[in-house]
Amino acid sequence: MPKSSYLPYRLRTLSREALVIGCAAAGGLLFSLLDVPAAWLSGSMLFVSVIGVMRPLPELRRPWFDSTMIMSGALIGSATTPEALAATARYPGSLAVLVVGLAAIMLATGAYLRFVARWSWIDSLLAAAPGALSAVIAVAQDKGANIGRIAAIQLFRILVLVALLPSIMKLSGTTVSQLPPPPVVASVGDTALVLGASLLTGLLFERLRVTAPFILGATFASAVLHGTGLVHGTLPPEIAVVVMVMLGAAMGGRVSTLKRNEIAALFPLAIGGFFVSMGVAFLFAWPAAVLAGVSYASALAAFAPGGLEAMAVLAFAMGLDPLYVGAHHLTRFMLLGLAMPFVVGRMKPEKPPPD
Repeated sequence: MPKSSYLPYRLRTLSREALVIGCAAAGGLLFSLLDVPAAWLSGSMLFVSVIGVMRPLPELRRPWFDSTMIMSGALIGSATTPEALAATARYPGSLAVLVVGLAAIMLATGAYLRFVARWSWIDSLLAAAPGALSAVIAVAQDKGANIGRIAAIQLFRILVLVALLPSIMKLSGTTVSQLPPPPVVASVGDTALVLGASLLTGLLFERLRVTAPFILGATFASAVLHGTGLVHGTLPPEIAVVVMVMLGAAMGGRVSTLKRNEIAALFPLAIGGFFVSMGVAFLFAWPAAVLAGVSYASALAAFAPGGLEAMAVLAFAMGLDPLYVGAHHLTRFMLLGLAMPFVVGRMKPEKPPPD
C-alpha cells in the first residue's frame, strides 16, 4: 500500500472500530439504565450482534483484544486480597468439594454439548466453564474455537442465573439485608502499578508461548500484588465497565457471523446446558454446606456458576454468609482463570463427531 494512502486507510479502520465499540457502549448503557442483569456485558453483546446480523461489522484487531485481556486479568487478580485468602482457609472441606464439583460441572455440561450438539471437546468445555468468561474467550481465541456459539451459551447462563437466583434464595427462606458498603478503590498510583505489571507479565508469558498469555499473566501479576498487600483496594469501576463493553463488542461480533438457523438452535442447547450445570452445582452444594456448617442457601450461592462480583453482591443482598460465598467464587474464578489455559491449551483442535 502506498504511504500516501496508508494514513487514510488507518483512519477508516479506526473509525469503523470506534463505531463498533460505540454501539457496544450504547447497548451496555441502555441495559444498565433498564437494570438488566449483567447489563454492560449483555447489552453490548446484544447490540453488536443484532447490528452485525443486519450489516457486517469489522472484527476488532488483536491489540484491542489483548488490551482487554490485560485489564480483565488485572480485575480478576484484584479479588485476591489478604482477607479473601484468609477466608478460603476457613473452609477446607467445602473448598475440596468445590474443586470436584467444578470438574463435574465442566465434564457433565461439556459431555451434553459434545454428544447432543455434536460440538468438538474444546468448544464444549469452554462453553461449559462456569464463569471466568474473559479467560474462556481468551483461550477460545488462541485455540481457534467457535467464539460465537461459546459466547452465546455463556451469556445465556449469566443472564438466567442472575435473574433467577434471588428468587431461588427467597424460596429457601433467607431474608433480605442491605447491600454492602462501596469497596475501597485503589489509588491512581496503585492502579498504574497493577496495569503496568500486568502488561509486562503478559508480554513475558507471550514470549514463553503460554496459551492466553495476557489474561493469564495479568491475573498472576495482579493476584501477587493484591495478595501480598502491596496494592490496596479494587481497581476503578470504570475499568470493569470498559472490559465488559470490549468483551461484549468482541463476542457480539463473533455471534453476528453465525447463521440465523444456528443462532436459533443455540437457545434449546443453552437451556439444556443451564439445567445440567445448575443441577450438578446444587447437588455438590449439599455436602459442602454440611462440611462448612453453613445454610444450604449460602452453599447454593457459592456453587452457582455465575460471576464473582454478581454472586458476592447477591450474597449480601440475600443475607447470606458473604465470606463463605466470596471465598468459594474466588477459588473457582482463580482455578478456571489460571488452569484453563494449560488444560485446554494442550488439547488439539478436532472435527466434531459425525451426525
